[in-house]
Amino acid sequence: MWAFSWEGETSPRFPSVEVNFPRLWQPRWLNSGTASPTTYPLRHASGLWPVSASLSGLASSYFFFQFPARTSHVSCLDLWREKNDQLVRQAKVAQDSSLPLRRQQLAQDALEGLRGLLCSLQGLPATVSVLPLELTVICNFITLRANLAQGFTEDLAQDIQQGLERVLETQGQLEARLEHELWGLWDAALRVSSLLPELLPALHHLAGLQAALWLTTNRFGDLTLLLQTLTVSQSSASEDMLLLLKSWRPPTEESDAPLTLQNARGLRDVLLTAFAYRQGLQELITGSLPKALSSLHEAASGLCPRSLLVQVYTALGTCLRKMGSPQRALLYLVAALKEGSTWGPPLLEASRLYQQLGNIAAEIESLELLVEALSITRIPEAHQLLIEVELLLPRPDPASPLHCGTQSQAKYLLASRCLQTGRAVDAAEHYLDLLALLLDGSEPKFSPPPCPPGPCVPELFLEAAAALIQAGRAQDALTVCEELLSRTSFLLPKRPRLWEDARRRTKESPHCSPWVSATHLLQGQAWVQLGAQKEAISEYSRCLELLFRATPKDKEQGPASICEQGCTSDMALQQLQTAALISRGLEWVALGQDTKALQDFLLSVQMCPGNQDASYHLLQTLRRLDRRDEATALWRRLEAQTELPQENTARSLPLYLETCLGWICPPDRETLREEFQTSGDL
Repeated sequence: MWAFSWEGETSPRFPSVEVNFPRLWQPRWLNSGTASPTTYPLRHASGLWPVSASLSGLASSYFFFQFPARTSHVSCLDLWREKNDQLVRQAKVAQDSSLPLRRQQLAQDALEGLRGLLCSLQGLPATVSVLPLELTVICNFITLRANLAQGFTEDLAQDIQQGLERVLETQGQLEARLEHELWGLWDAALRVSSLLPELLPALHHLAGLQAALWLTTNRFGDLTLLLQTLTVSQSSASEDMLLLLKSWRPPTEESDAPLTLQNARGLRDVLLTAFAYRQGLQELITGSLPKALSSLHEAASGLCPRSLLVQVYTALGTCLRKMGSPQRALLYLVAALKEGSTWGPPLLEASRLYQQLGNIAAEIESLELLVEALSITRIPEAHQLLIEVELLLPRPDPASPLHCGTQSQAKYLLASRCLQTGRAVDAAEHYLDLLALLLDGSEPKFSPPPCPPGPCVPELFLEAAAALIQAGRAQDALTVCEELLSRTSFLLPKRPRLWEDARRRTKESPHCSPWVSATHLLQGQAWVQLGAQKEAISEYSRCLELLFRATPKDKEQGPASICEQGCTSDMALQQLQTAALISRGLEWVALGQDTKALQDFLLSVQMCPGNQDASYHLLQTLRRLDRRDEATALWRRLEAQTELPQENTARSLPLYLETCLGWICPPDRETLREEFQTSGDL
């Protein structure tokens, strides 16, 4: 039973509490030997509690501590502080534990202990003497909970808000606090702290946690206002977040202050490093390279853990490479590799650097090491039970230059670079490894790169077939093409009359993917390598049939995927048709049928007037047919074209199509030009 009574008629301010304790529960510092109700004044370190004391708070305080045996001069404030210090020590013991389960259990127990202590403190009226301890407990609770959850949650913002409201409660501003938003509460609380300097250390600590929360939620405007208020005597007029963080000087805690998991100054250093890194990375992405270099240097010189230092050094290497300082960039990449076990980002950046320098061997070696590094499953390091820099950083963005992707994505990058640099044998093996991952349905091992710029799965098959043909493995290329056709057969029309419907532009017209046409083109190239010219001509004809029967209306038949849009661009389709026509024309030439070859070469020039390969093949055919006037006119047009700047279209074409176009390039173009320049017929 709990009941209020007054201690003395002349002092109605000081309440007493009448408690009917069972004999078993009676605290030793109360009158012992009786079970009758006991009346005692409710006191704390600074005096007596005001009349608005909460009975639930009194009860929670009593039952939480179970009144350990102490002498009467020990106050509740001392007991609460001792409990806080004990829980902080327990959390630090958990942090040092090498056993994950024990570490987790100790940390969770410490969190629950802090929760109970906070409930006890907030169940009583707010007073200036107890508030520094209460705010410290709030900070310890938020720090530990955010660490265990590996992020800030909305209820942590409510804990901060409640702490600020308790500060205002000490000044009798109970009604005003309901009218304030969170920033308004901070403004009011910091004004109160100017009158109560004993609250400053704990309030600055709480402000650091608020800054961390606003940083993770990108509320930079509120964060700037808060820092300007905290640094009012230094640089309050500045809006430079880095300068404000550097200027912020949290008050030094007293030697006898309650223990904390992380003090305000340590939290300030974490905020400074996290913001400098975030800002530097954003400036790197947007192209503000000098600013990025400065911000990243600031991050590297701050409180930067080794795992993050790898990222910072890699970003510095990227920045310097883009600024034209490859040697300095290489030094940072070497430092990143030495700093930790996260080798993916620096190895990927090293491959880009060597590609820029034209060192193909070093580039390929870097990519091979990248694939190997990403294949190693690493045990994550145990986090400290603090607010760490990584906790304040956004999730990895695939668009970031530091994103190295998965092992299969790195394997694709290696395979494609081998194909582009003429290492066809290696490229073929890497592509076959990728296809094995794709076709293995036991687990989702294959993760194709995002598109664009990475390929879709059908394009991966096409690139693999092109690599196999380039490596002289035509039969394997045919097998890959058959597999692709079996997977894309649903794109082909089921009945011949559908093509007539397509010509009439009816709603039944199918969208025939150029992947199918490209597959027939590659099959034709494989048959050429095997010496089967008739089969090759048949495949080229099938490719052209599918391409020419596709009408402009087909492009409007429903939304296409992103990958499909990339390979169905007008330029890609035009070059695909040209490649098929020239390839079939070359086979007619090999069979001695120059007239049929002439038709294909003429059509290829009409389809793509700027394609000089088609024009040179046509020129040679006209000479063989002794059509000199037409050959002379065509030669003059070619000479005029060579004086104009040539547009590089290769970058906008799929890799398999680039490879195909390389096969049909006339090997003796310069010889042909010299013959025409010296010929007396011109």
